[in-house]
Amino acid sequence: MSLFKNIKKAASSVVPSPIIIDFEKGGGRRIQEVAPYPKEVFWDDSVTIHKTAAGIEYVCTPKERFENLPGYNFSPNYVEIEGMLMHYLDEGPKDGQVILLLHGQPVWSFLYRKMIKELVPKGYRCIAPDMMGMGKSDKPIKETFHYFDRHCEMMLTFIQKLELQNITAFVQDWGSVIGTRLVGENPHLFARLVLANGELPLLTEETNPFYIPNPVVVNPKVNTFKDIAKHWLKGMPDMFQAWILFCLQHTRNFIGAIMQQSTENTLTDAEMAAYDAPFPSFIYMAGPRTLPSMNAGIVGQQLGAWENLKKFEKPFISFIGLKDKLLGRPKIQEKWINSVPGAKGQNHEQFENANHFIQEDIGEIMADRVHKFIEKNPL
Repeated sequence: MSLFKNIKKAASSVVPSPIIIDFEKGGGRRIQEVAPYPKEVFWDDSVTIHKTAAGIEYVCTPKERFENLPGYNFSPNYVEIEGMLMHYLDEGPKDGQVILLLHGQPVWSFLYRKMIKELVPKGYRCIAPDMMGMGKSDKPIKETFHYFDRHCEMMLTFIQKLELQNITAFVQDWGSVIGTRLVGENPHLFARLVLANGELPLLTEETNPFYIPNPVVVNPKVNTFKDIAKHWLKGMPDMFQAWILFCLQHTRNFIGAIMQQSTENTLTDAEMAAYDAPFPSFIYMAGPRTLPSMNAGIVGQQLGAWENLKKFEKPFISFIGLKDKLLGRPKIQEKWINSVPGAKGQNHEQFENANHFIQEDIGEIMADRVHKFIEKNPL
């Protein structure tokens, strides 16, 4: 029996069965319970834990962690969502065409520094939010906070609170899973869509192979992928399930090291430290640890958005970094180009010298391509 079949069997046996796919209420498979943390975990009881009116416990990364980051000298902005503060960059003229830059896991708006510095001088208003639990945003300490529908709803609330219109969305990684759903469900808010190493998985309750252990058990012995080797077999579902388990069980800050493995450029020590900066200790880490497991919660609630994207006639363009074996596969790009009407006549590209985090590898090129895309497709 293949591991893929084993994953399906495990999913049916350990994941609680009631599946709610109402967008307003949130739902899908999600983390239900976490075993007590072992004593080796550096929880850091000295950190102040805040609580929202609804009872959500969260922490705030100390501001000094973000001082003197290389290439990231932007002013912070905040908007309140669910009683917590979501951080975002808002660079460029307020009357400029809006480019919404959505990041994924395990990164934050630092990823977009190269693109922003190229686009702002051209007159664009670049807005790059940090997902709740990431970057400079507040960080819920419970793993159960993070699930697909909730993050989609929070990002839509963010757009509505800033009253953004005629948005050009640049989406990648989890920014694409959330972003493409939002575009499909709210096409009136968007003028154009740029998909760079991104995807909207067309999974349903019956076809989703991913599972979340119940309870989630944190394991200080998990340091590298070798420690979960039994899951790291050939086949994309098996490999991503391994990533889910690696992140959930990890007890240390693994962000900078993962970034070095997911880029073609060699990051400097300062750049790796900048990606690590939001997470001084384990208490801050629920976001990057749990976001991959949100894939288990994709059980069909995104299919309406996909049907609308197949009717999306506004300009759409796809870029992929071919070194990315997850989302840089030409097969994924072809699916989008062949499915979205707005893709016709656009200059879709593939880049040999870019890995998963295409913004880090060729950020200046991405900015140039976005600018040309907008010029070719004026409002």
